[in-house]
Amino acid sequence: MNIFKNLYNYRELIKTSVKKDIGGKYKHSFLGVLWSFINPLLQIAVYAIIFPLIMKNNIPNYTVFMVCGLIPWNYFATVINRASFTFIENGNIIKKVYFPREILPLSLVTSETINFLISTIIIICFTLAYGMGLTKYVLLYPLVLLVQYILLLGISLIVSSVTVYFRDLQHFIGVLLQLFFYATPIVYSVETIPENFRWILKINPMTYIIEGFRDIFYYHQIPDVKMLGIVLVIGILLCIVGYLIFNKLQKKFAEEL
Repeated sequence: MNIFKNLYNYRELIKTSVKKDIGGKYKHSFLGVLWSFINPLLQIAVYAIIFPLIMKNNIPNYTVFMVCGLIPWNYFATVINRASFTFIENGNIIKKVYFPREILPLSLVTSETINFLISTIIIICFTLAYGMGLTKYVLLYPLVLLVQYILLLGISLIVSSVTVYFRDLQHFIGVLLQLFFYATPIVYSVETIPENFRWILKINPMTYIIEGFRDIFYYHQIPDVKMLGIVLVIGILLCIVGYLIFNKLQKKFAEEL
């Protein structure tokens, strides 16, 4: 309960931190917030051209199919990458001012969630442009987003805390995310993977999150609520474990930073 009490008492700091993160991301950029659309659109253009040629898939409206996986993946990868140095880049503040340190990863995940909400406009635009439209299942979008948010918060607490003591983890994360990208059905469907290799996808929580977004925007059906519920439980457990790790390690953050 002390965790929630601290977060409530410092709610204004959380709001300020989130606003600063969102506003400062493209502060000195000429195009500003438009980069939230330009970056993913450039990726989409590359994957939409290359992967159909390489994989020779027969997925209808492949660009929409791929967009529904790529946008949530970018959200996931960006949070994990940034979480690996969130305490390190705020080292000077941590050493000078007291505040609940868990605010930093929480603010990071929240600000990137807002960026993801903005990027979701890209998914909607593609579904409309390809004549697929939106259905009532879009109302389940917050459910899938909540599952991903909780999962990311748990992972971020662990990654951000451990990296303070083990800086090489930043480099490992970059490599692991590249491998994880191809172990997640982003540019291909689960059905194209041989049966004896599908276990890799089945143990990957991001598989069910991305498939959840696809069910909403691409297949126009109810997501697999059972599997999303399991991922939610995993996310909650990661939040608990992450906080315990964070609480144990934060005592010497100032010394390490």
